[in-house]
Amino acid sequence: MKSDIIAKLRAGREYRGLAGLDGPLAYMRGTHSISYGEIVEIMGSDGKRRSGQVLDTSDDAVCVQVFEGTEGLSMPDTRMRFLGEPLTLSVSDSMLGRVMNGLGKARDGGSDPRGAEERDVNGAAINPTSREYPRDFIQTGISVIDGMTTLIQGQKLPIFSGNGMSHNQLAAQIARQAKVRGSKSEFAIVFAAMGVKYDIAKYFIDSFEESGVIDNVALFLSLADDPSIERTITPRTALTLAEHLAFDLGMQVLVIMTDMTNYCESLREISTLRGEIPSRKGYPGYLYSNLAELYERSGKIAGKSGSITQLPILTMPNDDISHPIPDLTGYITEGQIVFDRELHGKGIYPPINPLPSLSRLMKDGIGEGMTRDDHPHLSNQLFASCSHVKEVRNLASVIGEEELTQTDHLYLDFGDFFERKFLSQRYDEDRSIEETLDLAWQALSILPPEELQRLTEEEISAHYKG
Repeated sequence: MKSDIIAKLRAGREYRGLAGLDGPLAYMRGTHSISYGEIVEIMGSDGKRRSGQVLDTSDDAVCVQVFEGTEGLSMPDTRMRFLGEPLTLSVSDSMLGRVMNGLGKARDGGSDPRGAEERDVNGAAINPTSREYPRDFIQTGISVIDGMTTLIQGQKLPIFSGNGMSHNQLAAQIARQAKVRGSKSEFAIVFAAMGVKYDIAKYFIDSFEESGVIDNVALFLSLADDPSIERTITPRTALTLAEHLAFDLGMQVLVIMTDMTNYCESLREISTLRGEIPSRKGYPGYLYSNLAELYERSGKIAGKSGSITQLPILTMPNDDISHPIPDLTGYITEGQIVFDRELHGKGIYPPINPLPSLSRLMKDGIGEGMTRDDHPHLSNQLFASCSHVKEVRNLASVIGEEELTQTDHLYLDFGDFFERKFLSQRYDEDRSIEETLDLAWQALSILPPEELQRLTEEEISAHYKG
């Protein structure tokens, strides 16, 4: 009790004069005992107020990361006030339809959102025993996702893309079209963009406004010219709002975070400035646990009607899926959706390669009573046939197409139809799961029935169109 009183008295104490400046980091000596993660108010000689967070503390000095950057601060005149509390976000459902920066402050010209409750942006750990297993199907309207890498409510399913590919268009399309079929709960989108250019941010805003879904979307935008340190907070503020909407208000929330590579680059920048021992490719050794803190804030909780589903998007440097960011992300999440540079070069949208893509929870959210009774076997057959198409194309490149068997030529025809009709669709095309499965049968009907070994005779008799 006595220690709490002393802590409150110390909170708010102001200090003048910095011991050092290094990029977005400011150092102060001679302070009272400061807690890790404590929020700091910084005031420069120009009267401009900045906010920061304690990144490191010792008996001699305190290291503070300044969210708005340290440009314009002078070491002798800068003042700091330690507030004695962690970074919080004022949460409210009125934040839906708003555009905010990475700290949750208004970016759309309105006043800063204010809610009835302040939440720690670091969230609270979910007891594993209270988690419900995700089972409910989310329809994105995109055939290759719904049919072969199905998204399940409460799942975390990342998208692995590359520079210059159409992941932003896909993210916007999913945000416009995603729905939980048969659910009476409200569906909301929390969209967090980190290090994006202004034209990309404008694309997202215009896309949501034109489609009329903006009222159900909360956008947290940290632009490329904003301080990089802000990117490390943006996903945390977005997930804090998502937790309020899902677990307090009972909404079904889809959280889309792009680009997680920019987030990790900011972590590496801060780690380098702090002089930490680097790990793979210069990233900090705690990159795995840091990403896990974000990804594990998804799911369903027993007794709560709402849920949080995550679609993190990351651009793989040099399209390298073994790079530390996609590699560690794949360990934490329940699968991945992988973009393909060759498909993108053919003008196919979305350029998703189904073979390395995977949804580990798919099997529990499809089938009779959820999508359609033929969906599980149909999906398996699509994977098997696509895999054989790759083998036939490789063989044709060696011996020539004229040397292929008649069945091999049918597989080539199947592969072309699959890419042009099933895989490819328009940016504004919203296909139901029934349309997707029927289109899959059209593709497989190019092949002779004896090649469809993953399907039952009853399913072939009912749906085969040959």
